[in-house]
Amino acid sequence: MSAAEFTPPEAARWTARAGLQLPASRHAAVAATANHIRSVVAVLRELDLGDTPPAPAYRAGQEKHDAAV
Repeated sequence: MSAAEFTPPEAARWTARAGLQLPASRHAAVAATANHIRSVVAVLRELDLGDTPPAPAYRAGQEKHDAAV
């Protein structure tokens, strides 16, 4: 898979490698979906989460409530 766009022939190759039967008419749709997922992941990787604790650190019911909106 190249660093550029995921192509329909690559979609065919990767689905075959995974043992999936994919009709040729679906290769373009799978490639488009993979490209979209890659673009979303790229944006998420750019986020600076800083000191954000992991989700298991959150304890429901222990947060402080204030009436500020």
